[in-house]
Amino acid sequence: MNLSKIVVKNRSYRRFYQERPVLESNLLSLVDLARLSPSGRNLQPLKYCIINDAETCAQLFPLLAWAGYLKDWAGPEEGERPSAYIVMVEDTSIAAESAHDQGISAQSIMLGAVELGFGGCMIASIKRKEISELLNFSENLKPVLVLALGVPKEVVCIDPMPANGDVKYWRDEHQVHHVPKRLLSEIILKK
Repeated sequence: MNLSKIVVKNRSYRRFYQERPVLESNLLSLVDLARLSPSGRNLQPLKYCIINDAETCAQLFPLLAWAGYLKDWAGPEEGERPSAYIVMVEDTSIAAESAHDQGISAQSIMLGAVELGFGGCMIASIKRKEISELLNFSENLKPVLVLALGVPKEVVCIDPMPANGDVKYWRDEHQVHHVPKRLLSEIILKK
């Protein structure tokens, strides 16, 4: 699969075939992509906790918010939950803030996941204190993102932005997840 196809296929998936595992070797290879990604001032302050055992996945799940625009949906049901997570952690003893590194590393992981046949969702709305307690993080380790991973169980399609400019994603009667995107001509600035 070429990069263009990987980028288009890399959507925010929120329902998975929970019984299909993501092996530790897959998770390690994804974190290695993040490790090799650019880092501001080359500080490399991000660390990663990989989780693919059912018990810890079940404990982590309620500490995440799933889809802000889908008000009547509390997240994936049992059987449709991620089979793995990568918790991205900022080591504040190295750098106090790493927002750019977070985005670069998370995208590297997600593109690699698609290449391996997985999908995922970057979740920033997380219960940081509870996650730190669950995973026994020291004081200097601050959870910043959780990447939910698995084999996607849903179809996500890109739609043109509606005339009213509504950016909210939605699901149709067949549970197809629709994501409106601006046209290329709308985002190119001319001199």
